[in-house]
Amino acid sequence: MSKYFNPYTDFGFKKLFGTELNKDLLISFLNALFEKNPEIPHDEITDITYLNSEQLGRTAADRKAIFDVYCTTKSGNRFIVEMQNVFQQFFKDRSVYYSSFPIRDMAKKDKEGERWNYELQAVYTVGILNFVFKDNEKKDEKGEVLNEFSDDDLLHIVMLTDRITGKVFYNKLVYFYLEMPKFKKTREELVTMYDKWLFVLKNLSKLMERPKELQEAVFRRVFEIAEISMMSEVEHLEYEESLNALWDITNAMEDSEKKGFFKGKEEGEKIGMEKGRLEGEKQRSVAIARAMKQHGDDIDYIAVITQLSHAEIENL
Repeated sequence: MSKYFNPYTDFGFKKLFGTELNKDLLISFLNALFEKNPEIPHDEITDITYLNSEQLGRTAADRKAIFDVYCTTKSGNRFIVEMQNVFQQFFKDRSVYYSSFPIRDMAKKDKEGERWNYELQAVYTVGILNFVFKDNEKKDEKGEVLNEFSDDDLLHIVMLTDRITGKVFYNKLVYFYLEMPKFKKTREELVTMYDKWLFVLKNLSKLMERPKELQEAVFRRVFEIAEISMMSEVEHLEYEESLNALWDITNAMEDSEKKGFFKGKEEGEKIGMEKGRLEGEKQRSVAIARAMKQHGDDIDYIAVITQLSHAEIENL
């Protein structure tokens, strides 16, 4: 019954941020992110070039990475922009691994083909997360997770830092993680472009019209692009498939929680409920594997993340 598509779907996210026709939307979002954090060294983004989202290792035996969105700016800085709907045990490892591909690609030899001066352009990874990191959850005295979030701590910026001095050691490798469940601002509270973009990403599929607080031309384009009734028949089918995939993994996670699998993992370790814990982990792994397979991730990589066998993954 939604009027506008869900940007948390693979279709919606790539429609907004992953096409040449709509690259002005991604430029606006990235600039808003930097305007919110002026202390991060950067150049204003005026144009981007989309790069191949499938990155291969040096050899056939190396693992590959498939980015949601991968682009470069005029100055040569690289951006990886990812939407992640569910927590993965090795999500941080994956972010670091993915960022190694653009770093490796910058290793150009000189004209003689012998040396490289090691100068790199910046690599930025932006993760739009539909979950809260486990170590950032707030719990009550009984250990129950509280649904209490603050807009002030939804953005995490990670750089290589000297633990002794507290100073940034290297500022050309930056990870932005946006924990979207923490964003609670209403339309009346929207002031900056950063807040407006987060509001759109979180609430687009729930709205029936463009709020008066989002009068900028870029948001007028967002609502025009996202209107489901204006999609072609092919786009309708692609969106439905993408939406079903999102529902599948969301329902699987909710079912696991309702049956107490996640809670059972913690309690089971205390009182010996090993069977319940293992069953909960299995259900969660299957849900994550199904979503990763739908996303197009390599089966070897899915197996590493979920600990499922190749046969189990192929049969999903």
